[in-house]
Amino acid sequence: MGRTSDYELYLKVQEENKEALEMLYDRYEKLLFSFSFKMLRQKELAEEAVQDVFMKLWRKKGLYSDDKGKFSSWLLTVTRNACIDLIRKQQKNEVEILEKDIDYERTESVEETVTWNEERESLKEAVSSLTEEQQDIVEMFYFKGYSQSDIAEQKNIPLGTVKGRIRLALKHLKKIYQERGDKYGAENLR
Repeated sequence: MGRTSDYELYLKVQEENKEALEMLYDRYEKLLFSFSFKMLRQKELAEEAVQDVFMKLWRKKGLYSDDKGKFSSWLLTVTRNACIDLIRKQQKNEVEILEKDIDYERTESVEETVTWNEERESLKEAVSSLTEEQQDIVEMFYFKGYSQSDIAEQKNIPLGTVKGRIRLALKHLKKIYQERGDKYGAENLR
């Protein structure tokens, strides 16, 4: 007995056959994840895109027909669109977060704002004394919210190296704060 074609599986999925969906998933999950990861550069988002595609296959009827070309090509197009939707959603969330930060800043007193700006400038100056690699990793980890694993994956370096560079960067920053006599800043770098 020959292999069931993608189109036959798709038709069974339309009839809510879970085994058919699992077979399509097994055939295309790695390809779609790889494709999504290249577009999104984040493992979690790539997984979400793949999940969105298979949920769409399961829930929506009549999306695909033979006249839309090869099933795998059509599936990649659906995946690309899912990735674009996630990118747009992420950009919208970033804008909303930024707007919330602005609202929060507006409620701070002038004294708090001045203190915050001084601390920020002090930190920027201290960070600028780090090596370029350390600056990059510190920015990704502390200011952009990447996990250490994400940084290791993006930089194509071992996780232990990322941890070591962060540890060395913090040690260096703490030393700078101590030399300045900034006990508060040094204590915050734990």
